[in-house]
Amino acid sequence: MNELIQEISLEEKLHILADAAKYDVACTSSGVDRKGREGFLGNTRACGICHSFASDGRCISLLKILMTNHCIYDCKYCINRCSNDVERTTFTPDEICRITTEFYKRNYIEGLFLSSGVLKNPAYTMEKMCEALMLLRNQYKFNGYIHVKAIPGAPDELLATAGYLADRISINLELPTAESLEKLAPNKNFQTILNPMGKVSSTIASHRLAIGKDARMERSSGNRYLENSIFTSQRIEEKQGGSRQILQKETLSPSLTRDKLTRPFAPAGQSTQMIIGASGETDYHLIQTTQKLYQSYDLKRVFYSAYVSINEDSNLPAIGTPPPLLREHRLYQADWLLRFYGFQADELLSEDKPNFNEQLDPKCDWALRHLDLFPVEIQTAPYDLILRIPGVGPRSAGRIMKARRFGSLDFDTLKKMGVVLKRAHYFITCQGKMMYHTPIEEQYITRQLTATNSKENWQIAHQNNFKQMSLFDDFGVG
Repeated sequence: MNELIQEISLEEKLHILADAAKYDVACTSSGVDRKGREGFLGNTRACGICHSFASDGRCISLLKILMTNHCIYDCKYCINRCSNDVERTTFTPDEICRITTEFYKRNYIEGLFLSSGVLKNPAYTMEKMCEALMLLRNQYKFNGYIHVKAIPGAPDELLATAGYLADRISINLELPTAESLEKLAPNKNFQTILNPMGKVSSTIASHRLAIGKDARMERSSGNRYLENSIFTSQRIEEKQGGSRQILQKETLSPSLTRDKLTRPFAPAGQSTQMIIGASGETDYHLIQTTQKLYQSYDLKRVFYSAYVSINEDSNLPAIGTPPPLLREHRLYQADWLLRFYGFQADELLSEDKPNFNEQLDPKCDWALRHLDLFPVEIQTAPYDLILRIPGVGPRSAGRIMKARRFGSLDFDTLKKMGVVLKRAHYFITCQGKMMYHTPIEEQYITRQLTATNSKENWQIAHQNNFKQMSLFDDFGVG
């Protein structure tokens, strides 16, 4: 294998391993604010680092690569599974650093998203990824954003090393049920995924408590994080004559000050990804799983990846089956409702209605099943009900609450506040009057909203571009 790696140029490796990473979507980069430092390269902003999203929601702002597409596992849905005949290669840690820094200097990228197939075993793979991050931070002085995809089954000390070197760490759940995982990824199991996810969550909270911040998980006492946290402050040393990175663990206590902690642990939090459409779970099952993940592991994001039919298998959709992009889009919208609008999974769907109407956004779908609450008088309704009106977001809801204290609101004013009236006007009144004479009847409003959204829905459902961003094609790099 080493001879094969030497025969492939760095540019060829980049083409292979950037293309191999295009199905991994969990790579947003917001959540960290770190200024530039003298002698270091790059910085990162809390609002994100020059995000650029494809039309189907995939983030392309980072250099997104696999360390290797060699893999000992045979996950049925994965293009890089060991039984597939694909061209294989591996970056060395130094090559990852060189590519990242050279592209950053040319302003092609703002950070790195590093994932990998499993080479030899999880421990070996994670060690090589940590070695790359160590070189990038310490030798190449890269201070920019890094998102690393941890390998389930890797030792705790390597997971800790990755967490202290990266800004965000993620561990893919892949599928929402143990049954689906057993059927489609026989080499993986829920325990090896959820155990490190819990440890990362506890360690993030422990570190925040130790430097005097809120643990961000109000559902539980901070003491739980200190008890469950397996790694704390760290000192990483390199063995003389070898590349293995050793993490020296110290006892963490709330009395530690900010100055004693050299780096925060995964300051941009933890995320995960689920594949949509490879197995038979309903939307109800998916958003229930999502809600439990947010509640139990304080994840920053749960990402959804519409399954692209690339492998032939009796347990998978047939090759050529269109990826469920519109369904993916609706799940992202529902995820937003769970995180920012106060909805619960059981409110959005139920066993009797287990799937979203793909022609409507989930908020409209919910409102149409609760027409007894509408129309809402915008001048007097409480904030939590205003927030549930289709077309009204947290920002516009806040503006409404402030503005109505000083006078009456009309539809023109609501539009200037950011309310999307093409959806909202079916559900609100201003001073007792609707914008148009509209019957409050489910089928009628459903037809109107479906017609309004038809063009956008068609565009989302017929996306046929799964190409990873190519820095060579787009910028003429030779």
